[in-house]
Amino acid sequence: MSVTQKLGKKGRFAKVSQTEVVAVIPAAGMATRLAPLPCSKELIPIGFGTIGQKYQFRPKVVSHYLLEMFKLANIEKAFIVLHPGKLDIPAYFGSGKMVDMKLAYLFVDLPIAVPYTLDQAYPFVQNKLVALGFPDIVLHPEDSFVRLITRKMKTKADVVLGLYPTDQPHKMDVVDLDENGCIRRIRAKPFKLKDDKVNYAWLTAVWTPVFTQYLHEFVSEHKKRYPSDGFEANTKNKRELFLGEIFQAAIEDKLNIETVIFPDGNCLDIGTPDNLVKVLGKNSIGCLDNYL
Repeated sequence: MSVTQKLGKKGRFAKVSQTEVVAVIPAAGMATRLAPLPCSKELIPIGFGTIGQKYQFRPKVVSHYLLEMFKLANIEKAFIVLHPGKLDIPAYFGSGKMVDMKLAYLFVDLPIAVPYTLDQAYPFVQNKLVALGFPDIVLHPEDSFVRLITRKMKTKADVVLGLYPTDQPHKMDVVDLDENGCIRRIRAKPFKLKDDKVNYAWLTAVWTPVFTQYLHEFVSEHKKRYPSDGFEANTKNKRELFLGEIFQAAIEDKLNIETVIFPDGNCLDIGTPDNLVKVLGKNSIGCLDNYL
């Protein structure tokens, strides 16, 4: 029996709000590609913002940009899911006053994979509309979530994915589209591509309780199939679970997944040294030599 069959009629979620959207932010990764770091990668300053009536400039960390995108879409509450070793994030953002949002923090131990991280919020968001964004990815346009939520409200979609052009498809979940712009297939972090066509990666999402339940049951089954204290003791039968795989499974199980395509959008994952250099500028390498 498929998960879709288990869910039964969508009316079981009658209490869900049709207007309020709650954000869930996975921030449990340990940034091993950037290690060693003096802080969580979500707190790396990559720009400047203004504070107070005098508009004084202050460093602006990478995750601040995502929170501003949520706020622009009138999303006022967010759950940030953390690894226990990343207490500097709640220490920095606190209750959310800095970004005019209400922030709460959840902790996940093992294994460190995005679906497991998101599922930690299940008891708190199972009857809500959920928005997902990644705190270490810089995105354009800024109104991405506004447009995703608008699409959701106008359709019967269980999930709406935001698709962005990428020149690094091997690092992301890419989406194959047909001639009508509908999803043909989602490929989770492919290592080789068979064509040179424009590749779109999904990097934002809004979904209903139907998919929240689907995700929860998928992760629960995965835990039973691959019991583990983590991915450190990797074997042929143990590998990281990607959210793109679950979206693809949901499509095959006939959940309604639609898209908003941002053909002129762009994205940059600062979780790798080369991309962090792109954000900060090439002159950031050894820049202190210019001042000492």
